[in-house]
Amino acid sequence: MRDLHNITAATLRERLASTQMPRDPFDIVMPPGSDQWPVAMREQLVANLVPASVLVPVIERAGSLTVLLTQRSAELRHHAGQVSFPGGRMEEDDTDILATALRETHEEVGIAPDEVSVLGYLQPMPTITGYAVTPVIGLLAAPSNLILDASEVEYTFEVPLHFLLDQRNQQSAEREFRDRKIQVSQFVYADQRIWGATAHILIQLRQYLIK
Repeated sequence: MRDLHNITAATLRERLASTQMPRDPFDIVMPPGSDQWPVAMREQLVANLVPASVLVPVIERAGSLTVLLTQRSAELRHHAGQVSFPGGRMEEDDTDILATALRETHEEVGIAPDEVSVLGYLQPMPTITGYAVTPVIGLLAAPSNLILDASEVEYTFEVPLHFLLDQRNQQSAEREFRDRKIQVSQFVYADQRIWGATAHILIQLRQYLIK
């Protein structure tokens, strides 16, 4: 098995160099395993989607890479109390989906757009709450002081990239949809449960990086 500790920023640049910003933010790819989900759930996933994006912030720390994640506020309307990447819906003033990811990241955790080196893009993915989410992969130096929007983010934490790329750390879990249990993927790191669209984005990223 490849030594995942040797994945570097240069590796990320090389693997993601061929990716481009999606021309159509609604050109979605379904989450892995969704072919086994109830038809009603799959139909809900693709109905009346709103364009959105998230930044997957990869941080360089002393020769290693980590991924920054946020714990969402319990008061939010959607995905309250869940682990996620900084991001949100596209606004009228956003020039493109990249602008959305950078603006939302600045608003939520205080990372300025000029601090982010954009490495690439993943395909848009639908969420059960009605968004077509385009993940933007960004590299940045270790932030000295994050400024959190307390109305959206309770706290942030980092997970080693090699942990998330190791398929042995991907677990199967259950969630309920209309009284029916379905299988979803998750990661658990230091008591933090990373699941749903966030886990699916990490799985999609692994497909680009581990070849």
